[in-house]
Amino acid sequence: MPALSVFMDVPMSYKLEGSLLKSYKQDDHPKKTFLAYRVCMTEDGHPWISPVVTKLRKQIAQDPCLNYEYMPVMGMKSFIQASLELLFGQHSQAIMENRVGGVHTVGDNGAFQLGARFIRTWHQSSRIVYIISFQKELYGLVFRDMGFTVYEYSLWDPKQMCIDPNILISVVKQAPIGSILAMGNIADCKLTQSEWTKLMSIMKKKQIFPFFDIPSQGFSSGDLSDDSRILHYFVTQGFEFFCSQTLSKNFGIYDEGVGLLVVVALNNQHLLCTLSQMMSFANVLWLNPPTLGARIITSILCNPALKGEWKYSLKRVVENIMLVKEKVKEKLRLLGTPGSWDHITDQKGTHSYLGLSSQHLEYLVKKKHIYIPKNGRINFSSINASNIDYITQSIHEAILVTMDSEKSQ
Repeated sequence: MPALSVFMDVPMSYKLEGSLLKSYKQDDHPKKTFLAYRVCMTEDGHPWISPVVTKLRKQIAQDPCLNYEYMPVMGMKSFIQASLELLFGQHSQAIMENRVGGVHTVGDNGAFQLGARFIRTWHQSSRIVYIISFQKELYGLVFRDMGFTVYEYSLWDPKQMCIDPNILISVVKQAPIGSILAMGNIADCKLTQSEWTKLMSIMKKKQIFPFFDIPSQGFSSGDLSDDSRILHYFVTQGFEFFCSQTLSKNFGIYDEGVGLLVVVALNNQHLLCTLSQMMSFANVLWLNPPTLGARIITSILCNPALKGEWKYSLKRVVENIMLVKEKVKEKLRLLGTPGSWDHITDQKGTHSYLGLSSQHLEYLVKKKHIYIPKNGRINFSSINASNIDYITQSIHEAILVTMDSEKSQ
C-alpha cells in the first residue's frame, strides 16, 4: 500500500513574476530585448554595481581581523546609525532627540514583514491599509497575509499620461480613521509644499499612520537629500511613522537584500519600547541578520572619501538615465510617431511609464520580441546604444499598426 503524502493536495501556486523573463530567455530572436529588469543595468547589459562597492568587497574578503560571530538581533549598530543619518541627515533634530531608531531587516520586504506584525499586535484597531505607489507592490501581499484589508492605487494617470497627486489626496480623504497609508517612491510624488501640508493636516485629523517605502534613495533625482525630503516634512510636523529603507539597489548589492525598518516616535521612551517589541518579532522572523551587505554600506557611509565616490556614481547613473529618456523622446519625434512623448522625460528614476496601450504592448512582445510588463512601466537603464534604435522604431511601428487596425474596424 503506497504511503499517503502530506503534500498530495497541495496545488501549484499562482506565479507572481518570472513568466515574462522565462519567455524572454526561451526566445531565440536575435534582437530580443528585456525591459522589465528590477535592477539598474549598465550600458553593456549587466546589473549596475557602484565601483566603490566592488573595491570594498575585495577589502572585506581579505580582512584577517573580521569577526564572523552572529550579529545582534537588532543588527549592526554602526550600520543602523549610518543608514538613519543617510535618510534624515547627520544633524537631524529627531536623531539628536533620540526618537528615531531602526532594525536591520532582511530582503526588500523584511521591513514590511516586521512593521505589519507590530501593527497587527500593538495597533489592533488598524486593519485597513491603503497602498499608493506607481506599480503593484509586493508588500501588499505581506499585509494581506497578516489579515489586513488592502486597497491599492497607482499615482499614474494613463489617460493624462502623467503623475496625478490628486489621487493621493483623494485616497486620504476617503480613508477611515486609524487607517495605515503605505506610500511607495515618495520622491516621485509631485505634490507642492501646500499640498503636502493639506495632506498631513487630513492625516493628523484622521489619525492615519504613514508607512513609507524608500526603495532606492538617490536614484530618483541624483540628490540623496532631495529624495528623502518629504520624510523631513512629516518629522517636523510631529508624525510618528515607519519607513522601509532598502539599501540594496542604490549600492548595487541586490543579492544581499539589506535594509532597515525605520521607526520615528514622539519621544525616546516610546522608541525604546517599540524597538524592544521589534526585536521579539525579528527573533521569530530571522533571528540574526546577515552582515556582508551591512559591512559594505557602513564602510562607505562612514568614510567621507568613499561616500563621495558612491554619491558621484549615483549621480552618473541618474544623468545617464535622463539622457536615455531624452534620446528615446527625440528619436520618436524624428520618426514622426503620433502623440506627445514629454511624459517620458517628466518622470524620474530608472523605471517610468511609456504610456502605451495594451494593444501596443502586445504587439511589441509578440511581433518585435521586446518584453515589457503589462503596466507599460519599463526599466530605462535597459536601453542602450545597441538597442535604442530598434526599440524606438518598434514603438513607432506598434502605434501605426494599431492605428491602422482601428481604422479598418
